[in-house]
Amino acid sequence: MQLSKSAQYAIRILAYMADHKDSKLLNATELSETLLIPYKFLTKIMTEVVKSGLVVSIRGRDGGYSFAKPPSEIMVSEILDIFHDSIKDEQCVLGIGFCNGMCKCALHDQWMEPKHLMQKMFQESTLEEIAGRGCKI
Repeated sequence: MQLSKSAQYAIRILAYMADHKDSKLLNATELSETLLIPYKFLTKIMTEVVKSGLVVSIRGRDGGYSFAKPPSEIMVSEILDIFHDSIKDEQCVLGIGFCNGMCKCALHDQWMEPKHLMQKMFQESTLEEIAGRGCKI
């Protein structure tokens, strides 16, 4: 199971913003150069994040992005939902599609516990918790 590139980048961008929330607005050029994310891809991702209401965009020369609500209130699962990238209950780990107790893949039973742990981690982890831990973003 791997997150889409859009979801990966969105988490990295927002975690970086949360780590720098006390500084000025962060603009797309700065985010792109610092996080090594292609500028056009970053702006496309941020358009979706702004539409979701997690972030606001301020236009103009001194513009940039800032949070619409505190990072402590933004769960990682909310970011994944923007890109329709959460771990669905019936998502098959082998990529076969629909997979449940009635119609299972070879790894279905072994995948259930780690899948639930990952869902719980995404639902219970805030941006504030994952930002600023000295880890690479």
